[in-house]
Amino acid sequence: MKGKWKKFFSYYKPYKRLFLADMFFACLGAAVTLILPLIIRYITNDVIVREPNQALRTILVLAGVMVAMILLECYCNFFIAYYGHMMGARMEYNMRNEIFSHYQKLSFSFYDNQKVGQLMSRVTNDLFEISELFHHGPEDIVISIIKMFGSLAILLTINGKLALVAFAIIPVMLVYAAYFNVKMKQAFKRNRARIADINAQIEDNLSGIRVVKSFANEEIEMKKFTLGNDRFLESKKDSYRYMGSYHAGLGAFTTFINIAVIVAGALFITRNIIEVTDLITFLLYINNFTEPVKKLINFTEQFQNGASGYERFLEILAVHPDIVDRPDAKELRDVKGDIVFEHVGFQYEDTQEEVLADINLKVDAGRYIALVGSSGAGKSTLCSLIPRFYDVSHGVIRIDGIDIRDVTLKSLRENIGIVQQDVYLFAGTVMDNIRYGKPDATEAEIVAAAQNANAHEFIMGLPEGYDTYIGQRGIKLSGGQKQRLSIARVFLKNPPILIFDEATSALDNESEKVVQDSLEKLAKNRTTFVIAHRLSTIRNAERILVLTEEGIAEEGTHRELLEKQGIYAGLYQMQFAGTEK
Repeated sequence: MKGKWKKFFSYYKPYKRLFLADMFFACLGAAVTLILPLIIRYITNDVIVREPNQALRTILVLAGVMVAMILLECYCNFFIAYYGHMMGARMEYNMRNEIFSHYQKLSFSFYDNQKVGQLMSRVTNDLFEISELFHHGPEDIVISIIKMFGSLAILLTINGKLALVAFAIIPVMLVYAAYFNVKMKQAFKRNRARIADINAQIEDNLSGIRVVKSFANEEIEMKKFTLGNDRFLESKKDSYRYMGSYHAGLGAFTTFINIAVIVAGALFITRNIIEVTDLITFLLYINNFTEPVKKLINFTEQFQNGASGYERFLEILAVHPDIVDRPDAKELRDVKGDIVFEHVGFQYEDTQEEVLADINLKVDAGRYIALVGSSGAGKSTLCSLIPRFYDVSHGVIRIDGIDIRDVTLKSLRENIGIVQQDVYLFAGTVMDNIRYGKPDATEAEIVAAAQNANAHEFIMGLPEGYDTYIGQRGIKLSGGQKQRLSIARVFLKNPPILIFDEATSALDNESEKVVQDSLEKLAKNRTTFVIAHRLSTIRNAERILVLTEEGIAEEGTHRELLEKQGIYAGLYQMQFAGTEK
């Protein structure tokens, strides 16, 4: 708990001067509101009984002083509202950078169990509430303390008995507030979780809107969304019930204080214990006292929102990436591409079943290796171990004789190019997406990469060529076009090791041929792993490995494996029965 709030206050450090200025003007503004009623009391008690001309001069001078003080208070409020909010916004900016940077470090195993919409909610909704707490929290507390204790001190000097009447109700208010504070905190935390669920539902629906419409399942999606929306509404209902009770109760308490002071003050006047002018001053200060109470009411609501958002923020930061650089990790340089698997085993953290068991494999630099097998045999998993998207559970993988866990993740992945079946293109232009393979690439290099990937011709046919906006996930392009852009991206990266993960399985025959030519050109003189669904694409592979749940069951060339009449031959005959032997 102590460490949590220590970190919270650390976000103020870069803005210490601005924070102190904000607090100064908050204190100054609060002081002005305490002084004004004293001037009014001085006028009503002292000035108005003087000789008329003298009284007039004094009143005009004091009126000028009060106008100056009001202008000063106005500037204080402006400073707090503008610069204070900017301080909160900058702190929110820093936290958003921190959590987004943390997202980049987390491993695939984390994202396997998360919904994108919920992760987005922590970057947007939660951080906004936290920034409001950063800004309003300290100043509301400072202003409220100054006004409350300042009012108390002044009221005690005016009339101690009447002050005790006013403040006798405060302990009951505090108990009432404490009870509903707990209830509100729990309710607001539920609200955060429910709105994150809604964000996840929206993100899932909009990402798959074409699938939704193709199945005419809009009504089903609406029912799913309504279910989540109903749950959010129910949690809001609870939080508003507690909030309503909180506001109504404390509002009633503050009104009751005024009534108690008026009744007690009237009785004191009848007994000559207090003057009417003092009662007027007293009522001005009572309002000066109840106003910070209302501010604290708002702060409490804000605190519940901000604190629940901050806890969710910390939950993400507390997740440590399970794949990190070792303290003595070195850069992987001058890679040839020799890859060795030594007794490699792998299983996911949340399962007991091994996906890969005792895999031994040696691939010389520049060789073209194909992996085939039934779905679930571990082909993609085996290739995902090379760039350390997941870490081996047992054994070791070496590149050029070096354990891949002994080199930095960045240098390892910079030397590996991956072309996947499900191509991801970012919203932006064609050039932006190809340049992703090498951010500092020149335009000439990008064009050369596109030509190597057989993509230049279709790109030039687009409305604005390389500057054409391709839409979210490249939705304006065909499957073959998207695949060639992803290949151009890898050409630009120019890595010595390649992984093709069923890169042509979703394409039509014509697109497959063009993409296959691009892939073969890319694979030349590079160590290449091809995960193949269509066996026709790997006939020319130098070595084919047949993966089963027991490990590598067969290996050899296309012809050698057909002659064995084993698993590979069976898979091949299933795909090409009646066309070729």
